[in-house]
Amino acid sequence: MLFYAVDVYFGAFCSVSIFIFQCRFTSYSSFPQQNHHASCTLLYKKTFVESFEETPLLVAVLTYMGYGILTIFGYLRDFLRDWKFEKCHLAREREEQKDFVPLYQDFENFYTRNLYMRIRDNWNRPICSVPGAKMDLVERVTPDYNWTFEHTGNVLKDVINMGSYNYLGFAENTGTCADAASECTVKYGVGVSSTRQEIGNLDKHKELEKLVARFLGVESSMAFGMGFATNSMNIPALTGKGGLILSDELNHVSLVLGARLSGSTIRVFKHNNMQNLEKLLRDAIVHGQPRTHRPWKKILILVEGIYSMEGSILRLPEVIALKKKYKAYLYLDEAHSIGALGPRGRGVVDYFGLDPSDVDIMMGTFTKSFGAAGGYIGGKKELIDYLCLHSHSAVHATSMSPPITQQIITSMKCIMGEDGTTLGQERLCQLSENTTYFRRRLHEMGFIIYGNNDSPVVPLMLYMPAKIGAFGREMLKRNIGTVVVGFPATPIIESRARFCVSAAHTREMLDKKRKLCKS
Repeated sequence: MLFYAVDVYFGAFCSVSIFIFQCRFTSYSSFPQQNHHASCTLLYKKTFVESFEETPLLVAVLTYMGYGILTIFGYLRDFLRDWKFEKCHLAREREEQKDFVPLYQDFENFYTRNLYMRIRDNWNRPICSVPGAKMDLVERVTPDYNWTFEHTGNVLKDVINMGSYNYLGFAENTGTCADAASECTVKYGVGVSSTRQEIGNLDKHKELEKLVARFLGVESSMAFGMGFATNSMNIPALTGKGGLILSDELNHVSLVLGARLSGSTIRVFKHNNMQNLEKLLRDAIVHGQPRTHRPWKKILILVEGIYSMEGSILRLPEVIALKKKYKAYLYLDEAHSIGALGPRGRGVVDYFGLDPSDVDIMMGTFTKSFGAAGGYIGGKKELIDYLCLHSHSAVHATSMSPPITQQIITSMKCIMGEDGTTLGQERLCQLSENTTYFRRRLHEMGFIIYGNNDSPVVPLMLYMPAKIGAFGREMLKRNIGTVVVGFPATPIIESRARFCVSAAHTREMLDKKRKLCKS
């Protein structure tokens, strides 16, 4: 109880101090735009503004102090438990787990028990409705400080959903998409029970792939049943030993896993930093492979359109310029940007008004803006024909479910305006308006927010570990569901709450969220 009391009081003191400091500290820095050559601005047809305010010194000191106190008291109590002085044994693994092989290393075990378990109730909340602008949550309680949970049988109704990637509001159980998916289920069933190379290649899959190719403006495309596997299982088919992968330091874990499985040499460049990327490209050309100094068989640049933890948008015009200059290949992951960026919803390529043929491999997912599941890869016909034979995901994975395929087809046609309505364009405009409004109002209230002004992913900085759990719980008490994130998913002094803006959100919902953040 002493540990708990110290942590709570210290967290409350730090929260007040940080709030006062945040309200006074209003200078913003545009990183890494300030370091760019003036010639780079010629590549952009519109203003490109991103804010990544450096962590204030007082905030950083208090955050490190919070983690320091947590560590000291945690190890002290572990010591007292070993000598039978500490009577509370909740911050340790359950008795029935003691004979199993440890799942974590010593410090990971310590961190999980003493920090994550204390705020575990902020994650994995069961949902019992459509994850639209509002959702219903199953109420749960814990009798043992978040080691286990019990459902009470009650339901929290109409919780404002600020955590789902439902950018265009197509995650719904009524309307054109839902009706089309229902009809498809009656005709085709739910599952395919086979791979694309056997008897799981439906006419719906071919229709979807032709539609995706037209939507992206590329020669051909291929759809996969899982977004994560679209990266992790296809990158190894595109490059291997003797190849070089240049990966952004904040790339999604699916990209990281795919790069590691490929067997290629991996070098990481600073996030969205084009000088650092160019230096790595130049060094790769000059020095070649280690020891032998032979030229690399292939140089592949891995980047994302929108970075889901930072809210930043890729500097695609500069990446393409470097790719052409040094004869490298570009793999663009548009999981969060497809449908959410650009006047026509075609992603970051559309956002900058670029030619899709300048991107060698266009990857994206259907799990966000389209309210479905799975992913795709688009590009030249030769690329897709090659992946049909060599992609692990195409050869071994079960085909995409027919109703999911139909959901994607219907929502994509809506975005393209091929459904005979303007609903898709209206949702694109609404998302842009909601994003601009929500970001502007949070900024005016003095909060530190990260990312690009046009990104629907809005990280609000919390910093202190004690504020992670408190923020998520207090928002839920006020009927707002949001995502809170801390170390190791973020740097240790950059804990945050992440809001995902949707076209389905009304101005009243955004205002309620904004006012409660202030309170």
